[in-house]
Amino acid sequence: MLPPPSAFHIGSYRIDPPVLLAPMAGVTDKPFRQLCKRLGAGLAVSEMTISDPRFWKTEKSLRRMDHAGEPAPISVQIAGTEPQQLADAARYNVDHGAQVIDINMGCPAKKVCNAWAGSALMRDEALVARILEAVVKAVAAPVTLKIRTGWDCDHRNGPAIARIAEASGIAALTVHGRTRDQHYTGMAEYDTIAEIKASLRIPVIANGDIDSPQQAAHVLQKTGADAVMIGRAAQGRPWIFREIAHYLATGETLAPPSLQEIRDLLLGHLQALHAFYGEPQGVRIARKHLGWYAKDRPEHSEQQRTGFRAVVNRAETADAQISLTRDYFDALIAGTLPGWPVAA
Repeated sequence: MLPPPSAFHIGSYRIDPPVLLAPMAGVTDKPFRQLCKRLGAGLAVSEMTISDPRFWKTEKSLRRMDHAGEPAPISVQIAGTEPQQLADAARYNVDHGAQVIDINMGCPAKKVCNAWAGSALMRDEALVARILEAVVKAVAAPVTLKIRTGWDCDHRNGPAIARIAEASGIAALTVHGRTRDQHYTGMAEYDTIAEIKASLRIPVIANGDIDSPQQAAHVLQKTGADAVMIGRAAQGRPWIFREIAHYLATGETLAPPSLQEIRDLLLGHLQALHAFYGEPQGVRIARKHLGWYAKDRPEHSEQQRTGFRAVVNRAETADAQISLTRDYFDALIAGTLPGWPVAA
């Protein structure tokens, strides 16, 4: 039986608790990273930023590179295929506030892999080595890497890539327990992560299908990893980080947040999104978060949940979105569901 995991280091940065937020395109923007860090994430990695300098000045890239007011350490993920371009992107992001650089070799998205970026890079181990060496050499900041267990079930070369990473000077390695061709289907397998951990001296972070404190403990026991990384399970449930951290430290299950706390967290998140993106973009982006917060609430029937989404999604202004959300949760707290009209 392994002891509970303790804090670990990425370079000089102490990561405590060892529960990390995964980079997710369109999700892990600054408002969400700040919220997850406040609720217990030891590290929150940004959405991936493209290495091609032609896109660094776009509105999307500038927002992704905005780290003002974000608690340290600030981890920025970069994606691309050209070693020198990735090295330049690492330098550029460090110059603009990044304290840790993460290289994306785990994204299975077709539009990323078709450009031979993301997990497609795992097909070319020599190119992987050139990329890692170029980026590590380019910056004084620690460089981390995120990979999958392999390209497909016949090519689980995660262990070989991991050895290349350690030899190249990578400070920590995250492994998603699926091959690229699995995307997010099926069950994550942890044997390859365990094999990788056993062969490396650098910290290894386990990722994939970790959606509860008990599953986090199981994955750490199974793999021997130094930390876990949470992705989809944090959508609409950012307090999962403190739940996992508490369980790992004490073996006890933390009480779920009250409706009052969920209301206040959600309203604060909406306000942060509106302030960060402005209107109407902030309102549109907030809709997916509202849907995630609403799903799986035990007091909701499917009809009521649909009604809530239908009404809130019709809000065209930040004020209306805030007001409707507050009224809904206030009614739940009072013990009466609001009489939202159900979508046709």
